[in-house]
Amino acid sequence: MKFLHTADWQIGMKGEFIGHAGKRVRDERLASGRRLVEAANAGGAEFILVAGDLFEDNAVDRSLVVKTADILAHFKGPVYLIPGNHDPLVPGSVWEHPTWRSMKNLTVLTENKPVGIPGGLLFPCPVRDKYSRKDPTAWIQGERTTEIRLGMAHGNVEGLIQADPDHPIARNAATRANLDYLALGHWHSTATYYDENDIVKMAYSGTHETTRFGERDSGNALMVEISLPGAAPKVTPIRTGKLRWVSCEREIRNAGDLMKFRQELEALTDPEDLLLDLCLKGLLHSEDRQELFHLEDLFASRFLYARMDASGLRPSPEDTNWIEVLPPGILRETASRLQRMAVSAGGDAETASRALLELYAISGEISR
Repeated sequence: MKFLHTADWQIGMKGEFIGHAGKRVRDERLASGRRLVEAANAGGAEFILVAGDLFEDNAVDRSLVVKTADILAHFKGPVYLIPGNHDPLVPGSVWEHPTWRSMKNLTVLTENKPVGIPGGLLFPCPVRDKYSRKDPTAWIQGERTTEIRLGMAHGNVEGLIQADPDHPIARNAATRANLDYLALGHWHSTATYYDENDIVKMAYSGTHETTRFGERDSGNALMVEISLPGAAPKVTPIRTGKLRWVSCEREIRNAGDLMKFRQELEALTDPEDLLLDLCLKGLLHSEDRQELFHLEDLFASRFLYARMDASGLRPSPEDTNWIEVLPPGILRETASRLQRMAVSAGGDAETASRALLELYAISGEISR
């Protein structure tokens, strides 16, 4: 048995927090779906499992439902899907659209009962509520059969750090239910779980295309091979994502550090596919102040999306040029006072640092 495991496409996500890059991010989710189907066909997968949250919610534009179904219909074999907590099986859901009945190789599983699949049995766990405190796999009986047994569920495995751990799934769910493999959805990073014999029996494929900053290992699908009932599954990640979401924190200490960092960013390959979240901390020297403007220009012209938080930068206390470049009078007096506050250990130091940098920015605008 050889199949591709995927989940959490979140088709229809808005991406409003990334501004103008949102459209490209939305388009790429469909493109990644096509790459996934191509990989499944090329890799000899017999079927595809989609473990929930194919859509962002049940209110997505129905044209997206048709586009998504059409992408999956290009797979040469059957595709089995379950609703997730974002697109639960409720009245008026996306799963009632007639396209699912017209695409002969697509099967939306809506009941907790085993289904025959090429080479074995599949135990689907469709989600019917957005939130639940019940283990969706609890219904699966653990009797051993002569067929390869797969499960497909959507929820939080015990131990995951979640503020609201809905649809909880036991860490031993696959072993308890005598499953050879449990395909999971809901967690956006790829993660595998081993049984007491150090065998991967359950896994999150993660989302096929990264959805936001901070996802550890997303943009994948999993190719799974099982030779016979009870055999250890061979689980191979398949890269399907294209966009890179990079969170970066950089400590600035010496004059010239900021310029060197800018040069590193300029050397990054494929910047049109990169979304960057940058946090700068440390000491800013007066001679490097222009580098902040260079970084802003670089972000605006080179990357798909970039944002910069420079609130953690403070003027270097040994650098008197901060004061000397300002004209005598109220500006220089204000700057001197702010600098003394910025280098102090008091609670106003961070506010004073930001105010001082703003003052220099304003004075620079005036002098131009």
